[in-house]
Amino acid sequence: MIKLRENEYKTLLIIKRLGGKASAEQITSESGLPDATVMRAALALQEKNLVRILEEKRTIVELNDEGKFHARRGLPERRLINALISLGGRAPLEKAVKKAKLEKQFIPIALGWLKRKNWAVLDVKTNTLQLSGKPKKEEADEELLKLLNEKKRVVEDLPLELQSAVKILKRRKLLKIEEKTKRIIEITDTGWKTIKKGIRATAEVTQLTPELIITGKWRKVKFTRFDVTAPGPVVYPAKIHPVQQIIQRVKEIFTEMGFTEIRGPIVETAFWNFDALFQPQDHPAREMHDTFYLAYPKTGRLPKKSIVNRVAKTHEDGWKTGSTGWRYHWNPEEAKKLILRTHTTATTIRYLADHEKPPIKVFSVDRVYRNEKMDYKSLAEFHQIEGIIMDKNVTLRDLIGTLKEFYLKLGLKRVRFWPSYFPYTEPSAQSTFHVPKLKKWFELCGMGVFRPEVTAPLGVKYPVLAWGGGLERLIMLKLSVDDIRLLYKNDLDWIRRTAVCQ
Repeated sequence: MIKLRENEYKTLLIIKRLGGKASAEQITSESGLPDATVMRAALALQEKNLVRILEEKRTIVELNDEGKFHARRGLPERRLINALISLGGRAPLEKAVKKAKLEKQFIPIALGWLKRKNWAVLDVKTNTLQLSGKPKKEEADEELLKLLNEKKRVVEDLPLELQSAVKILKRRKLLKIEEKTKRIIEITDTGWKTIKKGIRATAEVTQLTPELIITGKWRKVKFTRFDVTAPGPVVYPAKIHPVQQIIQRVKEIFTEMGFTEIRGPIVETAFWNFDALFQPQDHPAREMHDTFYLAYPKTGRLPKKSIVNRVAKTHEDGWKTGSTGWRYHWNPEEAKKLILRTHTTATTIRYLADHEKPPIKVFSVDRVYRNEKMDYKSLAEFHQIEGIIMDKNVTLRDLIGTLKEFYLKLGLKRVRFWPSYFPYTEPSAQSTFHVPKLKKWFELCGMGVFRPEVTAPLGVKYPVLAWGGGLERLIMLKLSVDDIRLLYKNDLDWIRRTAVCQ
């Protein structure tokens, strides 16, 4: 005689009583046991080869709120064609709609389906509706609508013509569709032989309680064996979004390296965003197709006159910087315009204007905005890493060493630098990182020493090392993502699966 746990014994006898094959729902109903208990017992019996568990995928359909509305009133095209027939088969659209008492939002839907079903056509010139065919008393989609109005159904159990109607109603967004798995538990040949030999239940205790210990009964009872190596359910604990994890790590690294974080306004004047960086007022990047300009208020305040005058003179003739400037008349009204900042350099240049003396080591990780088309590699709103170092006798070599150390701490080992050009730094360089899987080099950030045309008008007399670049590209490399939109898609499954960054 085979000994089974109480729930296994009970489950096996119920399946036998139901003919040797039963659904999990039937067993639950007959036994009074919870669903989870029944499935645990079934899995244990399956391990002993006494039963097999079969799975049937089933598609359950029911009407949503709009579907129920049309089930009561009739589909829009049916209501409109019935009204048209009662008006003699030809009538002004407005009259037919009024006769059908058709809601305004359903008029385009009704006209579209009248044409698709070849029931009627609309003469656009006269706005007249004309009968063009002989509508059936009831189409398959209407029959399904009526059927689902009573209760939800399993698609696989419907007649073939109604199964095709499911696709139509689904396309019309009148259905709620749910995929369910039905589990059937069936006794195996070994199971039938075991039952014939005889089975009995053994009482087992699943929990060691204080009462069992105090009374000493624990010595006499049989405890349920637990497989501590069995996989448990997947747990998704709360965690910080992967993008924010990397932002926090970037901030930690810069702080460890002796930098101070600074923040600046998102809405910025064109003066700090462009003019203070020696960008001419007719530069293409300042056009509407590249920059978001505010409609209200349109303008902001300029800084103190001494800075404004020096910046203006630098633009016009180079002032005392040794440059010839841009040779145009600088317009303060253009500089007052308010924009969504296009880079966080506006923040660092503001900081420099208030801190003229060395040493300075600051960084910023913040959002910037550019009027760009959204695709797999570009967003209109993204993050930028920005920073400056100002001290006596610092050079581009110091900047390369600083960024190399930063990237190394971030886990990017193969980084290289080569000469490049940027409007407001000279000399300038570009940093790149090699991705072994793709066997390619990717740009990380631009860098260089601020030109005298940038620093002199602010009263800064020492070299200023600066760098800046998009953070999302770095995040994509770290998370192995090839579409930037995924980072902000709120894809819960991706967020759950993405490991916590180190």
